Amino acid sequence: MHEVRHQRVKTNGIWLHIAEQGTGPLVLLLHGFPEIWYSWRHQVSFLANHGYHVVAPDLRGYGDSDSPVSPTSYTVMHLVGDIIGLIDHFGEQQAFIVGDDWGAVIGWHLALFRPERVKGLINLSVPYYSRNPNAKFAESLIRTYGDGFYISQFQAFSWGNLFDRNREEQKGHSP
Repeated sequence: MHEVRHQRVKTNGIWLHIAEQGTGPLVLLLHGFPEIWYSWRHQVSFLANHGYHVVAPDLRGYGDSDSPVSPTSYTVMHLVGDIIGLIDHFGEQQAFIVGDDWGAVIGWHLALFRPERVKGLINLSVPYYSRNPNAKFAESLIRTYGDGFYISQFQAFSWGNLFDRNREEQKGHSP
């Protein structure tokens, strides 16, 4: 079997870095937060050796893919659009989608918004959550799991609240 090939693919107005190997039906492996394609390295070779064309992108904002400056460029619709663009790039109508963590969120929404493009969906670690128009995703996670949750550690508002709370606790006050 050939080695993993790397390239950048133009999709949905940005460049995504992909790692690919094999020939056959298309399988897209969507990584979690805060990972890159490399987290799938063992699955890429295994699936390629079993007759699949395996593509593991660095998702928008990760690794060697473009990172648009505006936070509004990271909606689930943008991320689904990126994956549709990858499927189109390879000239396929459908792909098997495998998502882990944040990649599972993208996989769920791809299957919801564009089911005709999904041949099969396998998601790890994250069940489907319906959208709540009254709540922001990261804020909901912090309310549910607290400031120690790994995603919370990367949110600016969470760190600010954590530091404010620590200052208040050091003064003998509780928030």
